[in-house]
Amino acid sequence: MRIAFAADDANATVDAVLTALSGHEVVTPEGSESWPDLGRFVGQAVVDGRADLGVVMCWTGTGTAIAANKVPGVRAALAWEPWIARGARLWNDANVLAMSLKRLAPDVAVEVLQAFLETTEPDPDEAANIAAIERPAQAG
Repeated sequence: MRIAFAADDANATVDAVLTALSGHEVVTPEGSESWPDLGRFVGQAVVDGRADLGVVMCWTGTGTAIAANKVPGVRAALAWEPWIARGARLWNDANVLAMSLKRLAPDVAVEVLQAFLETTEPDPDEAANIAAIERPAQAG
């Protein structure tokens, strides 16, 4: 599987996630360390088909998730426990995982990542809801 990955800092949690991704082809940006650029890079890589899924990490995970979600077609989800990551894939068909590199212990981050990657298909019962989040919001 091809995974787009970006983090705006380096620490033991980031290292653990990268080690866990070693069995995959990892697509990374070159040059920028700005979390908005990193989030957009990962989102665009997923939408363009250069990656199957994406993983973004910043201090809280929120900023990179917001930046990734600005790319049409991206459904980035912030997760801090495995069941949240699994649910994001099942019920929201999330294609980008966002995690905090400051608040998650390395082993927990790896568990969250594994739950995200191991959940390969959305719940068919959620198809209408997933389609609904793809539609633009109505003004008014």
